[in-house]
Amino acid sequence: MDREIALKIACPFGAGIARLAETCGAVTGAIMVIGLKHGRSKIEDIESKEKTYGLVREFVGKFCEKNGSIVCKELLGCDIGTTEGMKIANEKKLFITHCPKLVRDASEILEEIL
Repeated sequence: MDREIALKIACPFGAGIARLAETCGAVTGAIMVIGLKHGRSKIEDIESKEKTYGLVREFVGKFCEKNGSIVCKELLGCDIGTTEGMKIANEKKLFITHCPKLVRDASEILEEIL
């Protein structure tokens, strides 16, 4: 997959999935990486599916240990899906101060489990 296609596919997952402030984009991206490496490509490949699910659960557990949640609004302490929440996030510069740490944590956990 080339870079442009990957970016297009991943685009809607940012900001807790299209700014819904749900699952953190760093978490979603990590789950996509796990699927890319270990996911199944044939419906009958139950072994790959189970391995992938296990790795995702391990990833989520470790991410929650470090950050307390995988939910964007809980991680940021505001709901960026609302005008007020987005204002707070911008005022506090959370996308600059907080989100990079979440991406770094996700990357380090991926590196550890893969």
